[in-house]
Amino acid sequence: MLIDQYYRQEQQQISFTRQQASDFAKNIADDFNPLHDADAKRFCVPGDLLFSLVLAKYGVSQHMQFTFSGMVNDGVELQLPTASSQLSLKDSVGKEYMNIEQTGDNSSNPQLIDTLTQRYVAFSGHTFPHILQPLLQEQNVMINPDRPMVIYESMLIELERLDVSDIELALNMQQTRLETNGKRGKICLAFTLLSDGIEIGRGEKRMLLSGLKPYDQQAVDNLINNYNAGKSRHKG
Repeated sequence: MLIDQYYRQEQQQISFTRQQASDFAKNIADDFNPLHDADAKRFCVPGDLLFSLVLAKYGVSQHMQFTFSGMVNDGVELQLPTASSQLSLKDSVGKEYMNIEQTGDNSSNPQLIDTLTQRYVAFSGHTFPHILQPLLQEQNVMINPDRPMVIYESMLIELERLDVSDIELALNMQQTRLETNGKRGKICLAFTLLSDGIEIGRGEKRMLLSGLKPYDQQAVDNLINNYNAGKSRHKG
């Protein structure tokens, strides 16, 4: 499986080292959010890695709703629940980090799982600055460069069929929207799922933003330049 090297498993317990989570963010998702840096003070495991883990362990269902309720760090051991239509990823003391609803037909085809994983996380990892920044600029706000906080709230995938081997994702800009309220914001990124150019499903990714500031072009330019510089350093 595509993500096998990015987690550790002992019986039904799953955990992540900081390096595994950071490598997944950078090498698979092309995501350079500083929260996923291995040495980050406020480090957390990427939501996309948790999503990918669920696909690897439970397959792809026609309807999948993921709701994030906690940030996973490198000290958390998640318990793999028995497969069912309603799953909950919890740690050893019962704290929940993600709830998953999955209905409809299910496929454990490794090619479909790896393809959907790769396509989705690549799309998701490009949220900033490609998609998010223009939306923020329209509302005259920006991410706080000193304390950027953009975290997962939920995601949804709905597929009409599972008998495909290749899937592409395309942003649905008409249904993508950003709502702001002072220093806080909510964004919904809508996308279409395609196979051989034919639409076979839809999805959306919802995120929460905090610490928003009034828009400052110079600060935005510096933020994006620093983000891209980190990416360049990693890729050599």
